[in-house]
Amino acid sequence: MKQIEVTIMGQSYLLGCPEGGETSLLEAVGNVDREMCAIRDAGKVKARERIAVLAALNLAFALAERPLPAAAGTPAQDSGVDLEALIKRIDQSLGADGQLL
Repeated sequence: MKQIEVTIMGQSYLLGCPEGGETSLLEAVGNVDREMCAIRDAGKVKARERIAVLAALNLAFALAERPLPAAAGTPAQDSGVDLEALIKRIDQSLGADGQLL
């Protein structure tokens, strides 16, 4: 597994990335960064962890609202995304106290 350094809302993160997944990961990082910066720039929320949670909820809602292709199973199965692994990576990025590392 390859590691890629990315920046989200001005903070650097080193993320694991499977070979050939760089483009998808960078697109996801761009989406998260845009969403988090938009929430921060709105000026109503200042705490990073609250901004991260709101951004995650906004992105998850947008994903849930996307129409499924005909004869599709669940979104998690169709997208090829391992949601359990993604949740584990998010948990690892959060400290034991729920703060972003």
